[in-house]
Amino acid sequence: MKIAVVGGGSTYTPELVDGFARLAGSLDVTELCLIDPAGPRLDVIGPYARRLMAHHGHPGTLTWTTDLDAGLTDAAVVVVQLRVGGQAARISDETFPLECGCVGQETTGAGGLAKALRTVPVVLDVAERAARLAAPGAWIVDFTNPVGIVTRALLDAGHKAVGLCNVAIGFQRRFAQLLGVEPGAVTLDHVGLNHLTWERAAYVNGVDRLPELLAGHLDELARPVQLPPSLLRLLGNVPSYYLRYFYAHDEVVREERGAPTRGQKVAEMETELLTMYADPALTTKPDLLSKRGGAFYSEAAVGLITSLLTGDGAVHAVNLRNGGHLPFLPDNAVIEVSARVDRDGATPVPAPPVGPELSGLIAGVAAYEELAVRAAVHGGRDRVYAALLAHPLVGQHEYAEALTQGLLAANADHLAWAR
Repeated sequence: MKIAVVGGGSTYTPELVDGFARLAGSLDVTELCLIDPAGPRLDVIGPYARRLMAHHGHPGTLTWTTDLDAGLTDAAVVVVQLRVGGQAARISDETFPLECGCVGQETTGAGGLAKALRTVPVVLDVAERAARLAAPGAWIVDFTNPVGIVTRALLDAGHKAVGLCNVAIGFQRRFAQLLGVEPGAVTLDHVGLNHLTWERAAYVNGVDRLPELLAGHLDELARPVQLPPSLLRLLGNVPSYYLRYFYAHDEVVREERGAPTRGQKVAEMETELLTMYADPALTTKPDLLSKRGGAFYSEAAVGLITSLLTGDGAVHAVNLRNGGHLPFLPDNAVIEVSARVDRDGATPVPAPPVGPELSGLIAGVAAYEELAVRAAVHGGRDRVYAALLAHPLVGQHEYAEALTQGLLAANADHLAWAR
């Protein structure tokens, strides 16, 4: 069985490769193919990834290519993890919104929309090629941000796709550690949209242990998400750290102004990582890779792919069609919830209704995401403006107008219709 990784030249790819080499015992992976237009990067990452496979004794073949069609041919699963424009575009996404007093972030707000506009057309092209060349019934697993918007575009175009984020698995691991149980023993009530999620329960043997965690470890839970403990206590749940962009927006903007962006820091890490990867003696993951981001990405990806191909029915936090699960959203919205996954795809796990303290924000961002998909697929300045005006972090005409102008100017090289 062949698995293709589009965006295989990422410095984070070795994390995914290491995961397949260590964890994919129930999958007969005969070939893991890394695909990327950046040949020089592949020439470094490819041999290193091959050494990782050998280190773990995995019998599969590790290949790499700059030829997208060749890499997709006969793949049973296509993992999409690309970044259009590289870190330079990310740095732009993290800076131009600050001029309007809005948060600069690559998946949220105006920066997230800029990334979606660059990314969706490229991912749709990859998916169309995969539909012709990959194995019959091949799955597309989307890890490309903004995952919810990209996954919705894929599903709207009729592709067999599911979106994946590593936020939930990080909480699962953290809760399990605090409870003194194995991670697999914890099942989350994970609900919301991609990068707009809350953990409402943590079930162990059918018993919700989250109230116990909030009572005994409130500060420890609040610290990583950088929100006040009193907020978690009031909500009775644990928001993801991306909620800080909403619950503490102005504070984040003050912190971001004049400070190095995350993209700048990652770019520096990438230079160092590529130097490490080029060392033929390196056969394991360097410690620096853990600081690159995407904790537990490999575990989440391998677990999801295993369920899709073996039908084991395990629960994963994925992006999928709403289909009535959250009744306050349209059926065709894409949500991120805990779902049981088998060969037919993902089915949301039944969960209690979502109260107004969460549903209002979810509905507002879901409406923005619908408009963002329209802008990304069809282009047009007015569609960009409409999406920004609908976003809860923008909202005002003056901001939407200025952000539209800044976004299009910053991305003219990537958006032919914006020139």
